[in-house]
Amino acid sequence: MTKFLILRFSSIGDIILTTPVVRCLKKQYPDAEVHFVTKKSYKTLVETNIYIDKYYLLDNSLNDLIKQLKEERYDYVIDLHNNLRTRVIKFRLGVKSFSYDKLNFQKWLLVKFKKNVMPNVHIVDRNLKTVETLGIKNDNAGLDYFIPAKDELPVEWLPASFRDSYAVYAIGGQHETKKLPLPKMIELCEKIDLPLVLIGGKEDTEQAEKLVFAFENKANKQILNTCGKCTLNQSASLIKGASIVYTHDTGMMHVAAALKKKVVSIWGNTVPEFGMYPYQTNFVALEVKDLACRPCSKIGYEQCPLGHFKCMNELEFE
Repeated sequence: MTKFLILRFSSIGDIILTTPVVRCLKKQYPDAEVHFVTKKSYKTLVETNIYIDKYYLLDNSLNDLIKQLKEERYDYVIDLHNNLRTRVIKFRLGVKSFSYDKLNFQKWLLVKFKKNVMPNVHIVDRNLKTVETLGIKNDNAGLDYFIPAKDELPVEWLPASFRDSYAVYAIGGQHETKKLPLPKMIELCEKIDLPLVLIGGKEDTEQAEKLVFAFENKANKQILNTCGKCTLNQSASLIKGASIVYTHDTGMMHVAAALKKKVVSIWGNTVPEFGMYPYQTNFVALEVKDLACRPCSKIGYEQCPLGHFKCMNELEFE
């Protein structure tokens, strides 16, 4: 038996983007035992993965975690986060490790000078390159997302008019500059001709309520607001049943890709050139190209640094 430890602490999308490495290691390396470390808040993403034999959760103490990991006597560490804490883990464990190249310099050039020297390679393939010296190859099965049976929402959970076909709009985003402003959300929803399910966390509830209110007197627009009412897995179940998914550049975009849905991805201050667009699924990227200020960050801001937010305000919806 060969024991592998995979490190990826966060976040939803990034962890989902590691699933091909997990699967390919487990299926292609003889007698592989695959363990995974992530933050406690992302437990949902690893506890149901059928290719993960055991997982550890980073809560407060890195030292306590390392003590537990040392007892496992790993053969290899696969670092798909590559930050200070994962470097400490690798150093303290003292076993052979492979680390993902974050391409921070190339990203900095793209953000700071708009000079694109990023390889035209999806981050999943960059993750897989980390383990290619072990003989691991891309099986081209895409991303994985496993929904437990208890979280599968039956079709009867939906209003009757939604049961034949509906669209999902994941309205959230880690930063404001990755989300449509409310007037543009309303404009997008006006273009969607299917019954529409809104998904998001508790932090998206207020915006969702405003969106529903904007259509309350329009009898031909059916909107079901589930923001703050469903778990991550239940939201994934709603995505699984959808005909099409509209989403900002967020973790739910990668959930939709893992479930092989048609995706309309909406890009603000970030760009697909960072290599994190929907993987191996049918998708469309909505973006305002040739803006001199875009991308302004590889992550995002709480407001547009220039005040005009053209990357979202100038988007056109067909």
